[in-house]
Amino acid sequence: MDQFAVKVFVRLRPSVLDPAGEATKSASIKLGAEGIKSLRIGKMIEVKIEGNGEDEVRKKIDLLCDRLFANIVIEDYEYSLEKL
Repeated sequence: MDQFAVKVFVRLRPSVLDPAGEATKSASIKLGAEGIKSLRIGKMIEVKIEGNGEDEVRKKIDLLCDRLFANIVIEDYEYSLEKL
């Protein structure tokens, strides 16, 4: 079996308001970080996973993203994987 390191990035869809991002943007500006036009908050998940090749691992990661890591109604995800 091959082992892979996967980084999954989950973020709200552009059409969904991001209150945490807006609050962080406002606080950043108050701290003197002028010029911020947009700030959105997401999450990054690191997974080490085994599988019989990249295709099998991608299927496993897609399943995890669709059912666990992301709320696919309001969030998008993307990931990168690296064979270890």
